[in-house]
Amino acid sequence: MHTPSNPTEHEVIQLAQALIARMSVTPEDAGCQQLIGERLAAVGFDLESMVFADTTNLWARRGRQGPVFCFAGHTDVVPAGVEHAWRFPPFEPTIHEGMLYGRGAADMKGSLAAMLVATERFVQRFPNHRGSIAFLITSDEEGPFINGTPKVIETLEARDEKITWCVVGEPSSTNHIGDVVKNGRRGSLSGELRVFGIQGHVAYPHLADNPVHKAAPALAVLAATEWDHGNNFFPPTSFQISNVHAGTGAGNVIPGEFHVSFNFRYSTESTADELKQRVYAILDAHELDYAIDWKLNGEPFLTAEGDLVQATVAAVRHHTGRAPQLSTAGGTSDGRFIAPTGAEVIELGPVNATIHKVDECVSIEDLIKLTDMYEGLLEQLLC
Repeated sequence: MHTPSNPTEHEVIQLAQALIARMSVTPEDAGCQQLIGERLAAVGFDLESMVFADTTNLWARRGRQGPVFCFAGHTDVVPAGVEHAWRFPPFEPTIHEGMLYGRGAADMKGSLAAMLVATERFVQRFPNHRGSIAFLITSDEEGPFINGTPKVIETLEARDEKITWCVVGEPSSTNHIGDVVKNGRRGSLSGELRVFGIQGHVAYPHLADNPVHKAAPALAVLAATEWDHGNNFFPPTSFQISNVHAGTGAGNVIPGEFHVSFNFRYSTESTADELKQRVYAILDAHELDYAIDWKLNGEPFLTAEGDLVQATVAAVRHHTGRAPQLSTAGGTSDGRFIAPTGAEVIELGPVNATIHKVDECVSIEDLIKLTDMYEGLLEQLLC
């Protein structure tokens, strides 16, 4: 494939610019999937648009046999915030000093462009490749993640359509492209705790029951508890209190309720049910009157080894000269919905230093290398 002498003319950069220019703030897609779908259809993909409520999803597949190599990603982006704080308008993609600026440049329209161009190149070179290539794209990854990838996976599972290998284009890299590959993620379990007391006047505490005073020792125990030791792939489970609230705003009123928001980021050494039971035991030991609303944001997943990890390490090494670090650190991704189906899942994408920030940007050189890495993965696994 001919590479232009001017990197800004590279087809992956041009496609990334076209995607960034579409103001696809969650859950809007703003025509991104139509653009991607038209190009996929032109190289032999069957397209299936799956719309659930306010979310647009695209399932595209070339081939009917296994194994199935899937690129997964999202066209939605977070809001730009105060636009005048940006160096360049967030939805007017701008190239400056070797960087492509714009909301979604790194998270993750750059990756989508690299996936698509890599696939077009691969199909042109190997039109009779083995197995199938698929794209799973949603407009609800940055939002509540209800009507996006989880619903698509439910649909695929209902018809026994399985993904063998999945590459999620989340910005996994830290300092340079491919230095970190995510081969798993911690689980995320959130809780909204309400501790009940009796409201009253601060001057008459014997006529009230202060839930803040009663809950404080229990919260100290929760914060100090060692939940597990982690393992070779995961750090120990973390418990963090993110918000507390009580009272009416008046300084002379003992509150009747105390609200506490908390979150577990947990390893495969613990389960959500085990963590819940241990929280209940601590609260019960302090004789609290309470209620908890739980939200399981995602189970931990791990692709410790296998064909996909081996191919990814080889592709990164080939194009950068360095082997990547395999990591499970960071937040969650849509990989948590795909891995439970039995798929091998990794995340490989741009440097994440500017994601969700003002002046989000990605290196032009990195996007070109990422395209080559994705094409190399296809070649290793489907030839």
